[in-house]
Amino acid sequence: MLITVLENMGLLCSKNRHYTEADAEENAQAAEIDRRIEQERKAEKHIQKLLLLGAGESGKSTIFKQIKLLFQTGFDEDELKSYISYAKPEKGVLVISLQVSVIYDEEFYLYHKRIFIYILYDGSKEFAQNDADSSKYVLSNEIKVIGEKLSEIGSRLDYPRLNRELAQEIETLWKDSAIQETYARGNELQVPDCTHYFMENLQRLSDANYIPTKEDVLYARVRTTGVVEIQFSPVGENKKSGEVYRLFDVGGQRNERRKWIHLFEGVTAVIFCAAISEYDQTLFEDEQKNRMVETKELFDWVLKQPCFEKTSFMLFLNKFDIFENKVLKVPLNVCEWFKDYQPVSTGKQEIEHAYEFVKKKFEELYFQSTAPDRVDRVFKIYRTTALDQKLVKKTFKLVDESLRRRNLFEAGLL
Repeated sequence: MLITVLENMGLLCSKNRHYTEADAEENAQAAEIDRRIEQERKAEKHIQKLLLLGAGESGKSTIFKQIKLLFQTGFDEDELKSYISYAKPEKGVLVISLQVSVIYDEEFYLYHKRIFIYILYDGSKEFAQNDADSSKYVLSNEIKVIGEKLSEIGSRLDYPRLNRELAQEIETLWKDSAIQETYARGNELQVPDCTHYFMENLQRLSDANYIPTKEDVLYARVRTTGVVEIQFSPVGENKKSGEVYRLFDVGGQRNERRKWIHLFEGVTAVIFCAAISEYDQTLFEDEQKNRMVETKELFDWVLKQPCFEKTSFMLFLNKFDIFENKVLKVPLNVCEWFKDYQPVSTGKQEIEHAYEFVKKKFEELYFQSTAPDRVDRVFKIYRTTALDQKLVKKTFKLVDESLRRRNLFEAGLL
């Protein structure tokens, strides 16, 4: 009897020891999971969320690509190849529309297919009939033949691969004086900014082994749909050496903006891009609406969002390179918002005067649209050219510095 009791006690102790070891192992695993979750939570807490907003064609996606090139590893070969259909007239067809040859990506072309109705030849005749100096738009017989051929190609569902012969014909058409006169009126025709760059690089684009360069990627117009994000530090990947940011880019067209609201919580700073060169252009979505007026209204709406009560605002007055070339030819007051503008000089002085006028307009809008309890939030304005890598790098270091100072101030260290 005693032996049996002792044996049972031994068996019980053995089982308890077995359960205790299993429980300890399970508890250790659970503790490790909790530790990692807490570690990730703390790491996430130190990552600052930046939201890149702006109307379509404002250049914000080019800014996004520059950040990837500057503060990450850039684009690998597979990523570069993924841009071929956008940088090269293949799947992204070379569209001959409204008297000018323009490179569009397929999605953009389908989205604005109504533009394709007017081929080069018919459009030139329209300008010739309606313009006082109609002789500028008269096409030679050679150009008419090329225009008809390219228009026929553009009407197909399957586009031929761009080769040397086709590139040569496109180049001939592009260099024609009537086409160049029409291109000069690009603001009336929804001609994208990248047109000149790609037209001047047609021979390289037509190479059978073509792989996009960094510049091609920056110039390629790919309409942003949905949400894309990257994580970076302007100083380095080591969190001890600088702030870590998570940058979100979303589509700027009207039909994409409904997706914005889901990203509005927990934002450290909004980077709002305004293309200041587009004061004489209208929207793709609504050709009766001036792009600058649309940008004004959009900026006003973003400023008034309740969740941005303490959010910093960084305003990028973008496409200054185009602005400085345009403003001496096309006065600012063609835009309703700038109707009170009066030129005072010429050359560089006038460019600076016009820029300061636009900057002041946005400053006034900011303070008019900002409630009294929000006036202490950080607001900075930067002159930018998204294609200028050195300028973008300098600008983001300034943004980083402003946000760091804000963090130190809130921590009571300033």
